[in-house]
Amino acid sequence: LALFLVMVWYSISREDRYIQLFYFPVQENKTCPLGEVEKKAAQLIGNYTRDHPLFLQLKDYFWVKTPSLYELPYGTKGSEDVLLRLLAITHYSLPESIQRSSSRTCSVPPTLPRCRSPTGLTTVMCPPLPPRLNNAPVHGYEQDVGSKTTMRLFYPESAHFDPRTENNPDTLLVLVPFKPVDFQWMEAILNDKNRVRKGFWKQPPLIWDANPEQVRVLNPYYMEVTAAKLLNLPMKQPRKVKQE
Repeated sequence: LALFLVMVWYSISREDRYIQLFYFPVQENKTCPLGEVEKKAAQLIGNYTRDHPLFLQLKDYFWVKTPSLYELPYGTKGSEDVLLRLLAITHYSLPESIQRSSSRTCSVPPTLPRCRSPTGLTTVMCPPLPPRLNNAPVHGYEQDVGSKTTMRLFYPESAHFDPRTENNPDTLLVLVPFKPVDFQWMEAILNDKNRVRKGFWKQPPLIWDANPEQVRVLNPYYMEVTAAKLLNLPMKQPRKVKQE
């Protein structure tokens, strides 16, 4: 799930290309065979594994024997201090409603308001676990994009100023960190500290009314795999970790 969403988010930067990706007809009565998604992912990525947790968790940053080799967005090297403070007030688990779901498949509903169609949701598959990206609107467009949001993946500059308006009460708000200041912004917001105002290409919300229990931090491992295996982006060689 996260790997696919980050791949989409990371590789598409122009609004008009969202339409090409998200607005497509779906054939009726077509189902995805059990295990087919994992099989395709393994073919594409090679060393794809689900052993890596989807979200970062606090226990992994105490007495760390193998520190991350990469800095953000592909790792957490150099950001451990602020990350510890952030993870201390957020969670990492998947809600029971997701874990006990008979189908964990998902699709990305249309992101832009102009992705309206006369037939509404008949053009988009809407399984039980719909995620959304950035500040894609829902209110007022339910007929076209649905009303349920299982996860909302975002970074500070794309965070909606009022997350309660466009999400459900149980929506997971998943931070996709690209730089250390992203951790600082989130930690300051949730702890109601002096807001971080510099280091962004666009000013993120200074007031962000979200429940910390619904906040998660995406594991940068999925950014690393997406960049290296799917997008073939040049990655800097990791610095050698000094052995104690």
